[in-house]
Amino acid sequence: MVQIAVPKETASGERRVALTPEVVGRLIKEGWGVRLEAGAGAEAYYTDQAYRNAGAEVLPREELFKGAQVVFTVQPLERLDLVQLQPGTIVAGLMYPHRSPARVQAMATGKLTALAMELVPRITRAQSMDVLSSQATVAGYVAALIAARESSRFFPMLTTAAGTIRPARVMVMGVGVAGLQAIATVRRLGANVWAYDVRKAAAEQALSLGAKVIELPISAEGEGGYARELTEEEKKIQHEALAKEVGSMDAVITTAQIPGRNAPILITKDMVERMNPGAVVVDLAAESGGNCELTQPGKTVEVNGVKVVGPLNLPSALSVHASEMYAKNLYNLSKLLIKDGQLAPDWSDEILAGALLTHQGEITHAPTKALVGGA
Repeated sequence: MVQIAVPKETASGERRVALTPEVVGRLIKEGWGVRLEAGAGAEAYYTDQAYRNAGAEVLPREELFKGAQVVFTVQPLERLDLVQLQPGTIVAGLMYPHRSPARVQAMATGKLTALAMELVPRITRAQSMDVLSSQATVAGYVAALIAARESSRFFPMLTTAAGTIRPARVMVMGVGVAGLQAIATVRRLGANVWAYDVRKAAAEQALSLGAKVIELPISAEGEGGYARELTEEEKKIQHEALAKEVGSMDAVITTAQIPGRNAPILITKDMVERMNPGAVVVDLAAESGGNCELTQPGKTVEVNGVKVVGPLNLPSALSVHASEMYAKNLYNLSKLLIKDGQLAPDWSDEILAGALLTHQGEITHAPTKALVGGA
């Protein structure tokens, strides 16, 4: 029986768990053995007894990794955990290789097979394993709630005895999965929404959700559904066109990110200074540097009466549903790892090959290999 181990997350502020009891039950019915660290699901409100009822073992951390052939995580394992794993162990989870090249090298040195869930190709066949999309859905929803909470204005139009209050003006910059969810949620809250994205293909999706689209004479379609980095001339055009739009907004939510690199700056200091006091900027890219020049990761700063919020790890705020979605992503990935009850992944499969970070003592992801080599 192939054993999956799920440790309790140790990263600061992380409330998610890699597997839920419901998914554990499915895996056990399919012939997997599942063990979890005691308390692994506590922050997502899943009890140890719920996991036992699903058929899992619940063990202390010092016993968890013994004999485990697969380890499912949310955040990357610390190096103290990595050294406990046997060569050939498959570790699947978010890896953020550009943030910690030393950890990637440690996995290669330990001959661990690392599957970075953020590297799963964004193709139709892999949609059910797309962790970035599932967690971005959560982040976009929470970002809209933060914008409404931090705003000094009502989002919906209200007709009261004291007069009519007009709906808030909200802009969402970056119309990927998180941006689309933010648009949908802001609309449900009653605000008027404008959307901006450097990818022309995103406009139709934003329009379908009721947003007004801000169009500029530049396009930056990149690979895998992401935007490419703008040229200096394109950045100048973007800045001049967006400055006026941003200045008229009551709230701006930014979501633009480039995999493996710092987030692009979309809102400069002078743009924030044009905004009315009481306005708010919610920067979903805070963890990768921020889309706003004034963002401080994990903090809320106020500049001339404008709040700039730099939240971290927003999916953790909805730990129950975020964990459910993440666990189902891993469950669908597990189908590519096992055959006839045996661990038999086909490393030539385009999904596994795309997500493969380290294997048999080598760093297999070319951009990460170049990064580690230059570290």
